[in-house]
Amino acid sequence: MSAQPASALPSPAPQFGVELIADQPGQGELLTPAAIAFLAGLHRRFEASRQARLAARRERQAFFDAGGLPDFRADTAAIRSADWRVAPLPGALLDRRVEITGPTDPKMVINALNSGASCYMADFEDSTAPTWANLLIGQRALREAIAGTLEFIAPASDGAPGKRYALKPYAQQAVLLVRPRGWHLDEKHVRVDAQPMSASLFDLGLFAFHNAHALAAKDRGPYFYLPKLQSMEEAQLWDDVLAHIEAGLGLPDGQLKVTVLIETLPAVFEMDEILHALRGRIAGLNCGRWDYVFSYIKTFRMHGDRVLPERGQVTMTQPFLRAYSELLVQTCHRRGAHAMGGMAAQIPISGDDAANEAALAKVRADKLREVTAGHDGTWVAHPALIPLAREIFDERMPAANQHHVRREDVVVTRDDLIRPSIGSITRAGFENNVEVCVRYLAAWLDGNGCVPIHWLMEDAATAEIARTQLWQWLHRADERALHLDDGSELDFALFERALINLPGKLGDRSTLPGGSRINEAIGMLDRLTNADTLEEFLTLPAYARLE
Repeated sequence: MSAQPASALPSPAPQFGVELIADQPGQGELLTPAAIAFLAGLHRRFEASRQARLAARRERQAFFDAGGLPDFRADTAAIRSADWRVAPLPGALLDRRVEITGPTDPKMVINALNSGASCYMADFEDSTAPTWANLLIGQRALREAIAGTLEFIAPASDGAPGKRYALKPYAQQAVLLVRPRGWHLDEKHVRVDAQPMSASLFDLGLFAFHNAHALAAKDRGPYFYLPKLQSMEEAQLWDDVLAHIEAGLGLPDGQLKVTVLIETLPAVFEMDEILHALRGRIAGLNCGRWDYVFSYIKTFRMHGDRVLPERGQVTMTQPFLRAYSELLVQTCHRRGAHAMGGMAAQIPISGDDAANEAALAKVRADKLREVTAGHDGTWVAHPALIPLAREIFDERMPAANQHHVRREDVVVTRDDLIRPSIGSITRAGFENNVEVCVRYLAAWLDGNGCVPIHWLMEDAATAEIARTQLWQWLHRADERALHLDDGSELDFALFERALINLPGKLGDRSTLPGGSRINEAIGMLDRLTNADTLEEFLTLPAYARLE
């Protein structure tokens, strides 16, 4: 008799009002009765506040949709003008010049911790498709890594035994930071009092429950990255959560440290306020550039005068992005916090030396821009880029960070942060957006949240840029008379032709991540793009189809 798939297994009996909707081998080692009770306590204490914050997001977006513009808040001017600093940074986070990010499968965890990067952000968010198996495998891998027992043996190939991956000694490992999913996401496999649990609280809470004491004993936090915040109130909610966890686990106040990604347009107007709300626990802010571009498009989805050119032209040299980056440096250094740079999405191009060198030249220019602007560190998506990024930062940042670079020359206004971009939309750029959306979504539905496409590492954030651009271009085309740079009309007929032609361009689907789900992804993108209202996040309707 064949074994039942995990999704068909009966759910364990509810404990503490918590129902686990799925079952995976070994899940009882992570979701112990004590862990379940801890998670239930987080849900009951904070779910109403989370829902209130999500409602506030919807109200704010309605204001933008009606023509309103984001701006610095009048009611918090005193916070921005006052002299205050965040709590001193722990020694392990003083030097963060190169950070690598990626999902939490065992092989990735080992390679990232061994990579030579200063820090590794283990990502449960944009680079992880949140299947129940992926989440539990990731939590288990991180727990074993912290205990020093994690290893991975690759499958055997052609009769040869699989390669064994093991951790370097602890002193040679990158400092671990963990990114939970954002406030907007539910964890559908865990229901508390018949409600789905917050994915944020599940990811961070379960990790802290199992690992906080072990990391604190090593003077390694625990440390976290917090994604997609939009306001100081959302930051305050996180501060309340962290204080609750510290108290519940018997940890000192301020033991848990966080870095906040400034990756939404509303948040850039509240950076001082976010730092202030988390001032006892925050280590810095990060330029989450790809999500930030996505947020710019989403915020201004109804503003025909703020349509961006194709995503390849929306680089950090665009005035609105340069203003965002420089204001972040100025704000963080005034408050004693790190100003972290953004992601280099390039990956090495094998078999084409000229193309590979061109890609590396883009990385060099980007990292040189960041260190010159005053950033204290940067992100890469591939281990091969670590030496390049480190060389650039080592040469121009001999100290652990650049907090002394105050950037008092920077003067950024509201209009600087929302200035429209100059550029065009090419046929190749339009069709690339369609291809990236479909290929990424197919892979995500198949359980893979981090996908190399045309020598760029695509994750949910980069795919979201492509998706929201397609929606805005097509729905705002009439009022702005949008055309491709060759004069062709930019309309739904162009979009439908791109969808119809895509399968032929992709060739053998068996070689593609999620190749068996390409047709499903095409159908989803078609519906999402034709919808009268822009879906807030691609992963919300896709999550319903996962597993």
